[in-house]
Amino acid sequence: MSLLRELLDLNLTETTEKIIAEYIWIGGSGLDMRSKARTLPGPVSDPSKLPKWNYDGSSTGQAPGDNSEVILHPQAIFKDPFRRGNNILVMCDAYTPAGDPIPTNKRFNSQKIFSHPDVIAEEPWYGIEQEYTLFQRDVPWPLGWPVGGFPGPQGPYYCGTGADKAFGRDIVNSHYKACLYAGINISGINGEVMPGQWEFQVGPAVGITAGDQLWVARYILERITEIAGAVLSFDPKPMQGDWNGAGAHTNYSTKSMRNDGGIEVIKKAIEKLSKKHKEHIAAYGEGNDRRLTGRHETADISSFSWGVANRGASVRVGRETEKDGKGYFEDRRPASNMDPYVVTSMIAETTILWKP
Repeated sequence: MSLLRELLDLNLTETTEKIIAEYIWIGGSGLDMRSKARTLPGPVSDPSKLPKWNYDGSSTGQAPGDNSEVILHPQAIFKDPFRRGNNILVMCDAYTPAGDPIPTNKRFNSQKIFSHPDVIAEEPWYGIEQEYTLFQRDVPWPLGWPVGGFPGPQGPYYCGTGADKAFGRDIVNSHYKACLYAGINISGINGEVMPGQWEFQVGPAVGITAGDQLWVARYILERITEIAGAVLSFDPKPMQGDWNGAGAHTNYSTKSMRNDGGIEVIKKAIEKLSKKHKEHIAAYGEGNDRRLTGRHETADISSFSWGVANRGASVRVGRETEKDGKGYFEDRRPASNMDPYVVTSMIAETTILWKP
């Protein structure tokens, strides 16, 4: 094992200019992440300089067997925290050989919205709070929970410390550092309300970069849980009963909201969101009805509400934003398994481009 560790830690820069690029894409379920590696002749920092690649879409549920080739277009580059050195992670989206985006390529339409001149002018900022649950590998039960039994009720676990309150901290801290190393603007971590559940935050990030960074942060987390022998879940209600679900609260502001008098812009944006509540809910993640019940710090899925400092509302405005008369708001509806490309671009489209 020591030799294996030494080989894994080899510093390639001592003997070659070649690097390893891990191409990452989203699979057929819309949530599963796939990747494969290739050797490149030297360091690359511009995704447009990277070669396109292909994969067998029939093996990921994204193409038929008799026409299975799907083309990967590199879109964003991150440093590789696993191989290190000059090696890179490459976030890609997927196209047919004819150049059309495949149905699961949500980045394509997201980029069109973020490229609109009116959206560019508003510089939309996002901060996404990604909640997730760690499960034991051999039994479908959260990490730290007694097999076949239940831990004590919620209360001591949120931001808790101690072997009987915090389960999986080494995974969480490893992920935190790995994201910073990769160049992801991860802004914090914390233990969540349900034991075995955690959260990390990505942002502030502008436009399409919020989706790129969150997807790669998810990929890094899945790789770390693979190493640790744990199972990662983004299910919005992983445990039925009196336990909190898992969301991806999306904090949002535009230049107009951040400027003096921005609170009025925020109120108008929230009014627009209220009128498109059903459309947003339909795009905010699978199984969200199991989470948005009106309990456990959620609003009911069937109605829209907003309030200042109200974690039981669909949209929350912070006390500081109210006091300053400008700032941001938080859309609390997205589920933990939402596609950040869809959610971020949809919020921008509704609040900036849509004319009721």
